Amino acid sequence: MEFQVIYRFLGKIAYIQAAVFLIPFGMALWLRESSWAALLFSALAAAAAGRICMHSGRLPHKALTTREGIAITGLGWFLATFLGMLPYVLGGYLGLLDGIFESISGFTGTGATVIEDIEALPQSILLWRSMTHWLGGLGIVVIFIALLPEAGQSTVAMYNAEAAGPSRERILPRFQDMIHVLFRMYSAFTVIALVVFLLCGMDGISAVNHALSTISAGGFSTYNRSAAYFSSPWIEGWMTVFMILVGGNFGLYYQVYRKGPGVLRHNTEFKAYILILVLAMTAIGLNLCWQRGETWSSALRYASFQTASIATTGLVSADYDQWPPFSKGILLLLMISGGCAGSVAAGIKISRLVLLIRALVHTITQKVHPQAVQGLQMNGSRIGSDAVIRAYQFFFLYIALIVLWALLLTWDGIGMFDAIGISVSTMGCIGPAFGITGATCTYAGLSDFSKTILCVSMLLGRLEMFTLLVMCRRSFWNKKGNW
Repeated sequence: MEFQVIYRFLGKIAYIQAAVFLIPFGMALWLRESSWAALLFSALAAAAAGRICMHSGRLPHKALTTREGIAITGLGWFLATFLGMLPYVLGGYLGLLDGIFESISGFTGTGATVIEDIEALPQSILLWRSMTHWLGGLGIVVIFIALLPEAGQSTVAMYNAEAAGPSRERILPRFQDMIHVLFRMYSAFTVIALVVFLLCGMDGISAVNHALSTISAGGFSTYNRSAAYFSSPWIEGWMTVFMILVGGNFGLYYQVYRKGPGVLRHNTEFKAYILILVLAMTAIGLNLCWQRGETWSSALRYASFQTASIATTGLVSADYDQWPPFSKGILLLLMISGGCAGSVAAGIKISRLVLLIRALVHTITQKVHPQAVQGLQMNGSRIGSDAVIRAYQFFFLYIALIVLWALLLTWDGIGMFDAIGISVSTMGCIGPAFGITGATCTYAGLSDFSKTILCVSMLLGRLEMFTLLVMCRRSFWNKKGNW
């Protein structure tokens, strides 16, 4: 492993973050907010970190190895989240651990907050919170590759270490071109959401923040009541549309752009994703009508928003913690399933669930008809046994970690159902859970022990566990040898 090469890439990531700090810094100067000093010092600290890393690094002479790509991705996320907490801490808005928690929650798109009165923060700090969502939504390393094309042939190793889902299909022959297409789509969706929110009556600052938060599948809002603050069916309706959109595969959307909407009919994962959302919306809507006496229009409004939100972002339009147990159970399952592979949403991913269900059906069929010759298919292509094994491994580890975090949280004095909800929510990068961290609550009341556990949970959930877990092996850091 070439550590000097890793240092150079980390230095560039720090430089980009220093430049990004200047955007909320400029806003603070424009609005004459006292937060300008914290943002300026944060930019200087990021630039200094970049300078130190660049001085210790050098350009790669060959393509990065898989191990170097993993190291850059994992360390890049640690570096970005550490630098990201500086405005909160230097400005005196949060302590060190709370600042780290808020930064990790932002970059991972979790949306869990330890800030009890969000509306008391300066607008420039709120903008930085939303920007952490946007930078981490598509992926810190992916955006780094898009902004610095000199990464060249090293692109593949870094992208593979950060990309989510059981497969990493190319939508274009060259990875560099593919990254640029994804970045342009991500930016275009953000601009469209911004314009729509403005037309729906949001003020400019709120529209910018919520566009960044919604398209990144984040969940941070500029208001304590989240999306419920607006009490607008139009805003909630459009947010629902955008949340469903960003839960889909961005690569699939490019294929739709090139080949037409007929592509959607042949994509197994997207059809399953829409079917799951429709069934969940309908079931919750009916449950709210029968159990709470809601009108169908009102029940469908809140059910559709929270279904899309819990599967992707974590924005809140109603206190779903007061809903019937059946509805909350469906929301809990949506936190686990998440969005599609290639989306900005986290979770197990719909493609893995489809693969696991088909593998289970295939196994049962073989038991009944042992002589039958059948193969697993998805999107019209045959799925190999290695892909099924990887899906089983991921599913087992994902559920095992949820159980582990829940047990640790109960050891810290949190009730069992609350602990399960928090564990599922942070692993799925959703944010709001149930009970003490429900729709109208924050994570501020948790102990330092619990917050530390949840920081790890959010990072593992966002990077799909293996990227960070493999870095825990001592042999991984050997310059030579097996790992």
